[in-house]
Amino acid sequence: MPSRSDVYYFGAGPAALPQVVLERASASVLNHDNSGVGLIEQSHRSASSTQIVASACQHLETLLGVPKDGSYTTLWMQGGGTTQFSAVAYNLLGYWVQKSLDANNGDLEAVKAALANAKADYLVTGSWSKKAAEEAQRLLGDELVNVATNSKAATKKFGSIAPEETWNLTPKENNIFSYFCDNETVDGVEFPAFPASLEGTLVAADMSSNILSRRVDVSKYAIIFAGAQKNVGGAGVTLVVIRSDILKTQPTVDTLRKLGLPIPPIMCHYPTLTGASSLYNTLPIFEVFICREVMAGIIARGGLEAQEKVANEKAEELYSSLDQGGIYNVVPEKNVRSRMNICFRIEGGEDVEKAFLKGAEERGLTGLKGHRSVGGLRISNYNSIPQEAAAKLAGWIREFAASRK
Repeated sequence: MPSRSDVYYFGAGPAALPQVVLERASASVLNHDNSGVGLIEQSHRSASSTQIVASACQHLETLLGVPKDGSYTTLWMQGGGTTQFSAVAYNLLGYWVQKSLDANNGDLEAVKAALANAKADYLVTGSWSKKAAEEAQRLLGDELVNVATNSKAATKKFGSIAPEETWNLTPKENNIFSYFCDNETVDGVEFPAFPASLEGTLVAADMSSNILSRRVDVSKYAIIFAGAQKNVGGAGVTLVVIRSDILKTQPTVDTLRKLGLPIPPIMCHYPTLTGASSLYNTLPIFEVFICREVMAGIIARGGLEAQEKVANEKAEELYSSLDQGGIYNVVPEKNVRSRMNICFRIEGGEDVEKAFLKGAEERGLTGLKGHRSVGGLRISNYNSIPQEAAAKLAGWIREFAASRK
């Protein structure tokens, strides 16, 4: 049986974590801070838990450069990114409704008239943004959702992002909000930068698989969310950074009923959860603790500037090996290749891909199988993957290609 030091795990999530974090977490499970009580056992409302959540928020805000003027609020929630598909739709629609009410002196009929032309714009560039758009359509109705671009429509498969000038965006005066997935974990597509055509709209972004891997201008976003289990921690907790005015500008339940609009479940209602400092219900404190320790490590290594440099260097080495191999077909178009999820196929079909995987596992390189929905192979190059792991895998990519010639 191999030891942990013999294996480099490239799984897409739950993903590898730094060994030093796991060692600290293991000790805390048995006896957290010499309290005689394990971290998993302690109350989520204890002073210790409150301190863990508060310091995790501080680390996240430091890394992302969240404005210190109170214009944004940080939240930790149970569950994964899929829950946020619903929460984003509920809360941003609510914000639009209340702003419209205020602009029309509380006239519900005027708001109903405005709703006739209002749309939430979704950029569908992969499997996860597709699911987000489908959830918005299920909750809000097709009449309030506009798929402004769909990468799969023309090519029948994901792997590209259409030029912005081709997007069918709702006029800004009728836009409820805009939504995109910054990095598509399944399909290996990443936005190179913030979409310029979304400037001036209320923007929500799913950063589940590239959060804390590069610098972000938080001021461009209304909501940023990310499931922790790829770059930040383990499964079961999600981070949310939300503009504070959205929390303060929400309609009453009675107003939503009168307008015939959906009422958010309490666990998807951001104002309720932030009002309780992320502790409205039993938050998985152990998972937040792991996130805090991972983020502390990133800060100690130089923050996002240093982390972005490492992420880019690893991705460049891996893509270079694939491009030069002669037998590999990288799935996404070159201009939107993800630095985090490197998806590819090998000439010769599944038997050849199985041979590649077998040889990789013999060398301690695991977790390389592609998502079940698309097959192929996928290298998840998350923050906890050390440069020596990427170098070893790049070497195997070159070695396998040479063996096929």
